[in-house]
Amino acid sequence: MISAADYEFFKKYLKAKSGLILSDDKHYLLESRLVPLLRKFELADFSKLAAVLRDGSSTIIADAVVDAMTTNESLFFRDKTPFEVFTKIMLPTLHASRPAGHTLRIWCAAASTGQEPYSLAMTLKENPHLIGSRRVEIFCTDLSNEVLDRAASGRYNQFEVQRGLPIQMLMKYFSKVDDMWEVSPQLKSMAQFKKLNLLNPYVGLGTFDIIFCRNVLIYFDAPTKTDILNRMAKVSAPDGYLVLGGAETVMGLGDAYRPLPNQRGFYVPNVPAMAGR
Repeated sequence: MISAADYEFFKKYLKAKSGLILSDDKHYLLESRLVPLLRKFELADFSKLAAVLRDGSSTIIADAVVDAMTTNESLFFRDKTPFEVFTKIMLPTLHASRPAGHTLRIWCAAASTGQEPYSLAMTLKENPHLIGSRRVEIFCTDLSNEVLDRAASGRYNQFEVQRGLPIQMLMKYFSKVDDMWEVSPQLKSMAQFKKLNLLNPYVGLGTFDIIFCRNVLIYFDAPTKTDILNRMAKVSAPDGYLVLGGAETVMGLGDAYRPLPNQRGFYVPNVPAMAGR
């Protein structure tokens, strides 16, 4: 069991390192995620783990703690609606407004193990008329090195490919490698993966036509959400799009974005808020 004092330390530590907010009743979550690390690093209890984090003696352990608490499951074509709006509204609008030589840039800001970016890549391959001769870059970031390595490998087990991935897509864009399914080189070439903490500056990222940041803001407090949205707006094209999770909203979090009419979870930059970028 974790002591009250250690729990308070982990709450503050995780807030500072990742923005994750743990309420006072999440002891079970923290314990279930971190007990395996106690065994892995041969630490006697949570107090020993807290001591390692306090003195900063092991970046490996520190990264493992943040990874364990912030890694969430993903699946292909999760929730379906974002991919339908991507195909029926976002891509046609951008296709009409962008010159032929424009590179379409998409940021998956919480790429996890890669199912979202590869789902987008498959959607793009299935709709070449909405891309034309344009290049496509899917920039994929996450806080966890472990999940990014998995995403970059493009390998998934049978259970993972059965979650949301149509059989036609599986046979067309994956190949069997031993007991795993591997994403085709053409999809891998569309995505690049990089570690990025959303709390840190977005320096050198360039401008994005579409930003997917789904099911991430729910873990942050209001000031952190507002800060992230303000900074995302600065790397968003003035006529670009932001996609959040179904339980997330920009309402009450500043004026960097406004809702896309009649489309829950989809937002566009407030151009006046972009002044001076």
